[in-house]
This record gives sequence, structure tokens and C-alpha cells, in this order.
Amino acid sequence: MKRKAAFVASKTLAIYGFAAWVYIALCALVHPYTLSWRLTHFLPYPREDTFGALSFVISIVAFFIYQMLRPGDDALP
Repeated sequence: MKRKAAFVASKTLAIYGFAAWVYIALCALVHPYTLSWRLTHFLPYPREDTFGALSFVISIVAFFIYQMLRPGDDALP
């Protein structure tokens, strides 16, 4: 049960982390001056550029974990 929860959580983090990075990347193309702005008005940190970088790293790590937990393909050369 824990393996399935980790499998589903890693897939979810990979998808949503990548989606967040794509959103920030598109915002950077349209409005590049907003990258240094705060992500939310509640806290001074993170900024949009930091959030984009963290989202990309989270998506990479989560996808790697997802691939490691994926059933099948155990006999790789």
C-alpha cells in the first residue's frame, strides 16, 4: 500500500510540478518583468522565478521516482 501511495504521489508531483513550470515559463515569455515579483502577496518568498525553478526540479525528481517505482521492465540490460 505504501508503494502504491508513493507511486501515485510521485506521478502527481511530476505532472503538477511540470505544469507549474510551464505556466511560469509562459508567463516569462509574455510578461518577463514579473519574474522578480512575489508569487503571492501573503509572503515575500518565493518569487516567480524561484517557484519556476523549484517546480522544474520537483518534476524531475518526482518523475525519476515514478520511473523507479513503475511496475514491469525490471530486467533492463
